[in-house]
Amino acid sequence: MPIVLDGSGLTVEKIVQIARFNEKVELSGDALKRIKVCRAMLEEKIEAKEIMYGVNTGIGEFSEIVLNDDQVKDFQKYLIYNHSAGIGDPMPVEYVRGAIAGRINVQAHGNSGCRPEITQTLVEMLNKNVTPVVCRKGSVGACGDLAPMSQIALLLMGEGEAFYKGERLAGKDALKKAGIDIPGLQARDGLSTINGSNFITAISALHIYDINRWLKQAEIAASMSLEALLANMKPYDERLHQLRGFPGAIRSANAIKNCLAGSDLLTGKVKQKVQDAYSMRSTPQVIGAAHDALLHARKQVEIELNGIGDNPIFIPEDNLTLTGANFQGTPVSLPMDMISAAVTMVSVMSERRMNRLNNPALSVGLPAFLTKGAGMFSGLMLSQYTADSLIVEQRILSAPASIQSIPAAADQEDFVSMGMNTVIKNEQIIDNAYGILGIEFMAAAQALDFRDHTPGKGVAKAKEVIRKYVEFLDIDRPLYNDHNAMKKLVQSCEILEEVEKEIGSLE
Repeated sequence: MPIVLDGSGLTVEKIVQIARFNEKVELSGDALKRIKVCRAMLEEKIEAKEIMYGVNTGIGEFSEIVLNDDQVKDFQKYLIYNHSAGIGDPMPVEYVRGAIAGRINVQAHGNSGCRPEITQTLVEMLNKNVTPVVCRKGSVGACGDLAPMSQIALLLMGEGEAFYKGERLAGKDALKKAGIDIPGLQARDGLSTINGSNFITAISALHIYDINRWLKQAEIAASMSLEALLANMKPYDERLHQLRGFPGAIRSANAIKNCLAGSDLLTGKVKQKVQDAYSMRSTPQVIGAAHDALLHARKQVEIELNGIGDNPIFIPEDNLTLTGANFQGTPVSLPMDMISAAVTMVSVMSERRMNRLNNPALSVGLPAFLTKGAGMFSGLMLSQYTADSLIVEQRILSAPASIQSIPAAADQEDFVSMGMNTVIKNEQIIDNAYGILGIEFMAAAQALDFRDHTPGKGVAKAKEVIRKYVEFLDIDRPLYNDHNAMKKLVQSCEILEEVEKEIGSLE
């Protein structure tokens, strides 16, 4: 069934379905009526010569310049031309599809003033898989994602470029092959398509979905390392976390405990320390804090997905035009900057557990660097180097972008969110996180092969999946293939899916 876009109810999961899995969309009948009512009001105001920002005035520093009738007709075209000023390689198709879906949902409120043909054409572009070519960089995330959104708007004039059926084509040719009519741009149509933080929000939605699944795998990896390190499991008692009250920690402790269900660690058969190191006993508090931060970010992103991020905003029931700053990306960029730190934080803890598996002084009887031939062989010594290099890069990228404002447009736009920088760096932070966690998984599986106690059901299943891709390291071999295979495995979520089949959902 198509996902109905009506200005409300758009979730992270629905963005993933539309953007990543090409789910079709449908504009609700009520939304179409609202768009038509708003457009009728706008046209009356244009006829009455009412001064409206971005309709019959310039924009930014030129907002005080009033346009004549002839200029109004051409202004939207030149607006899109001069804002199509990005740079860099094309964004992934899923990012562009997500942004288009978010923009349709904004226009569905009936407060943007565009013609219905504009919204309907965006719907067709999604459903017929015509995806504009959009440069990765160039948005400051304040007056909306103007540069990238403008490359979408170019197609509404039959210009720009688009991907269609695996080809990169001129926009006009892609639309023609897909059977989509070119609506052209009239008064307000261009600005109503670009003036919101839709790329920041859609990309963040995709990242939130992926990070949630990565965090669940971090809990599986932690359970494997805890198993291999003969951890004391009292710190994972749900009652302990309920007494403090953080929902993320409660969730995380339960997930890890469930992975270890059936383990000798829980029966008293294995001798354990009275108290383990922080990287072993405070995992629920740390991953739990990341869960709680992600929940806040999700809330902010879903508010934005269903809000009216535009300027100006037209209110037909009050016959009113309001100019403001609902395009400002800070409500999304600030929590997503926190997610940068959250993913890096969990990655650091993953590496610290991997260090304990490698270090014979800390590993409770495991061979040095998890090799039977210490001296001749170095085992997983260099795997830690790789994880460390990825973490340093994450730390550098975790500096918040939301405080990096550089004024633009002759200081008319003197505070901007830099939210596109947030999502660009988060993309790399997440990519590194897959590799770091993959290395912990690999080390934990290696360590478990040196243990002879009965592991938890979730742990055993995870190890079984890992062994499909990476063999036990009996003698040294080049490890880059193993590292890349593990990174790809974590990214695929196969471990997560198989473990959840075995023991149930980790949420």
